[in-house]
Amino acid sequence: MCTALSITSKDNFLFGRNLDLNYDFNQGLTICPRNYIFNFKNNKKITSHFALIGMATVVDNYPLYAEAVNEKGLAIAGLNFENYSKYEKNIQANKLNLAPYELIPWVLSKFSTVDECKKELENLVLVDIAFKENMPCAPLHWIISDISSSIVVEQTNKGLHIFDNPTGVLTNNPDFSFHLENLRNYLNLFTYVPENPYNKSLNLTPLGVGQGAMGLPGDSSSCSRFIKASFLRYHSLFEDGEESQVAQFFHILDSVAMVNGSVRNGNDYDITRYSCCYSSKEKNFYYKTYHSLTMKKICLEDYNLDGNELIKFPY
Repeated sequence: MCTALSITSKDNFLFGRNLDLNYDFNQGLTICPRNYIFNFKNNKKITSHFALIGMATVVDNYPLYAEAVNEKGLAIAGLNFENYSKYEKNIQANKLNLAPYELIPWVLSKFSTVDECKKELENLVLVDIAFKENMPCAPLHWIISDISSSIVVEQTNKGLHIFDNPTGVLTNNPDFSFHLENLRNYLNLFTYVPENPYNKSLNLTPLGVGQGAMGLPGDSSSCSRFIKASFLRYHSLFEDGEESQVAQFFHILDSVAMVNGSVRNGNDYDITRYSCCYSSKEKNFYYKTYHSLTMKKICLEDYNLDGNELIKFPY
């Protein structure tokens, strides 16, 4: 369960997500410098590339990114897509064959815009190749965004789909086409106070303030989070300055965050493990964890981006 969000505000691009899970996965903020070598199972290794920053699990010195942004401002996040994702079992001839965990580094290493990578991704096949024998492929779909546009990449039993994403939002299953269609069920939502729709002789006024957007979903289901995040993203007022813009971005993420005890998953509970936001203008990566509201900030340009070793930060 997760919610990802991309917003272009004035001259800045903001990208981030809530990571909702019932367990930690040894995640930590990780910078991948330009000369770190990315090895791929069925493609040539990449020895020189754009620098990356994002939250990752590092296994055998390989960053398994949950989401990341490169120094050019291209961003991508993988979100749970259980019961819908379908990876191929075998390598496909004349195709770009990638394991699911390879998609984020492959895209961010090579491309600076959505338009550039979109053309290449049309030839993509996601193959069911695990990183390690005891680490099976997670069922995922992806949002890829930059300052100008956003797309969603899904591979189901009907094949690969690349959707233009005018909402700038992604949650979980069902598929993205369903979420776009489901917006039609909420055309009644407005930000202003409702008026009396009955007999005008009835002196009916709102019971109190704050009654704009009556009927906006508030539960933690994927469908409801998509509607709420899309509505708030569209109507949010962003002011000048990174501090204000990042704060507004986190307010939207907070509105669809999961409170411990409210979303049961088996014998445990899903919570928003962390929320993050990358501000491309100053190249700052912000995040906070469920158990600490203290905001952490790492500036990508404060570190040696020409190295070949991962730069890892304590979570």
